[in-house]
Amino acid sequence: MQVVKEYVRRWYESGLDPDEYICHGRQGNFVEIEEAETGKRRTVLTFCTNDVLGLTQEASVKQAAIDSILQYGTSNSSTSVLSGRIDLHRQLETEISAFKHLPHTQLFLNAWMAMQALMDAFCHLAIPVPGFQNTRETLILTDVLNHGCIVTALANAGTRSGKMFGHSPRVRVRAYRHCDIEDMARKLKRYAQPGDRIMVVSDAVFSMDGDIAPLPQMLDVLEAYPDSTLLMDEAHASGAIGATGRGIYEYFNLKPQDAIDRGVNPLIMTTFSKFAASAGAAISSHAPELIPLLNVSPTSIGTISLPAPTTAAALESIRIVKQQPDRVRDLQESTRYLRSRLAANDFAAIGETNVVPVLLPPEINPKEYARELLDFGVWVSPIWFIAKPRIRITVNALHTKEEMDRLVTGMVKMRDLVYQPTISA
Repeated sequence: MQVVKEYVRRWYESGLDPDEYICHGRQGNFVEIEEAETGKRRTVLTFCTNDVLGLTQEASVKQAAIDSILQYGTSNSSTSVLSGRIDLHRQLETEISAFKHLPHTQLFLNAWMAMQALMDAFCHLAIPVPGFQNTRETLILTDVLNHGCIVTALANAGTRSGKMFGHSPRVRVRAYRHCDIEDMARKLKRYAQPGDRIMVVSDAVFSMDGDIAPLPQMLDVLEAYPDSTLLMDEAHASGAIGATGRGIYEYFNLKPQDAIDRGVNPLIMTTFSKFAASAGAAISSHAPELIPLLNVSPTSIGTISLPAPTTAAALESIRIVKQQPDRVRDLQESTRYLRSRLAANDFAAIGETNVVPVLLPPEINPKEYARELLDFGVWVSPIWFIAKPRIRITVNALHTKEEMDRLVTGMVKMRDLVYQPTISA
């Protein structure tokens, strides 16, 4: 442990450690937080939450979770494939499939497990089957800025989870430049070999940059590789983009069937922690044969199924989104308003979605800037150790113009306070 102790000491001395806050309650976008180090409490306006449609406080969502506990208890205490599957799972899978226009869906406890399960199922299938042998290698291309759950799954894609050494054909992983279709096409041409099973993986909305993957152009490239697979991680796209919040296909006026018609297999990962007021994830596909492989993957068979209250909350949330598309419109209108106000005040906000990363001058420490803004009563996320330094703002459907104006006013004041550029004589 000596190395760990020395590292942490240096880490804290360098100021790279994140500030820790404990939440004690929330009303709308105002949250009471406690500074863990000092115990100081204050109520602040938050732009940190990923509750993009404001459903975590919705009465019917909370009641659905409560009712499910009364019926099923707090946990299923078993894996789905053994004895932990409940009717709520089937209902949620059906709702997601309808929402994403892909008929077959499998649930997981979180996105990290879903991605690893997919690598296991797609690359390594399941158990050995008499008379069947897979001899085809897998080539996976990944956007260099994909989320950590994708990166981790791909780093472990060479061997099926739970095995030290694998006997499946080789899995080769290559990265392409961020949203660079020409580079993606070059990498496919360079690395694809006859007989390869090809998968391209991308965030739909990138969590630290707020931009959108160029789906139509990706399909154009993949059409030249029959039976290739395109996996879109819609964690930040669901509920946020598209006329009714269905995600990247709707955003580009497409449906997964358009990919299928062009010989490309569409896969979508949906997560519930942003738009669906809950936790958990799902993989959806048009191929029913994929589902049993996902169901017996080590990440499915080795842990409990999604608990009833989180399942019920996600289920009720998705039903609300389908019934009340105005929530999605409110979110998108608020996003446009905040981005326009930031631009009018000379802030460099990149991307185009409700994930609003604001780049600061290099002289400004994002953590110090966020601390000053917190003293103004506004809470944002400083980013400096998981991506290039920036302030990350997330807009939600409950934010009013007055609240967004307050944020921008505070940001201008804090910029003037902490940024004093040198003026040449």
